[in-house]
Amino acid sequence: MKKNNIILIGFMGCGKTSVGIRLSYKLRRAFLDTDKWIEQKQKKAISDIFASEGEAAFRQMEKDCIRGFIERENNKIISTGGGLPVQEGNCELLKKLGKVYYLRVTPETVYERLKNDTSRPLLAGENPMAKIESLLAQRTPLYEACADVIIDVDGKSFEEILEEIAEKEMGV
Repeated sequence: MKKNNIILIGFMGCGKTSVGIRLSYKLRRAFLDTDKWIEQKQKKAISDIFASEGEAAFRQMEKDCIRGFIERENNKIISTGGGLPVQEGNCELLKKLGKVYYLRVTPETVYERLKNDTSRPLLAGENPMAKIESLLAQRTPLYEACADVIIDVDGKSFEEILEEIAEKEMGV
């Protein structure tokens, strides 16, 4: 049986956590963030997990997190890590967890939002804009295939994004 959660997916920097927190207040639902949940459970930052255990181990932690949420979470707002929906089998798990909203963003917006953020392991090193464009090109079709609803977030205020989601939830 499908759960009554709102799942926010999308590329890093698209606003999943910021929108999720605000949406939880607006709809009076608890907010969960898969990245924060994993950091608390592992007692270390995601960048440290990537460094010490590797990306494959982190991706397995994400899958385990979603499976656990399916068992015990309902009526929540859930923000996922940017890579979670693109891993094999995770889209099906997310669909069991609830209604999936893809917050679509352009590479330019991602770069502007994250250019000074040193906590993103996938953007470390030379030419982060090229990495953003490449990763986004790979992931966009997977995000779109996983989504029940696509919301373009470029140039929109949080309030506009929240209204769009709230309208979809209420069937307006």
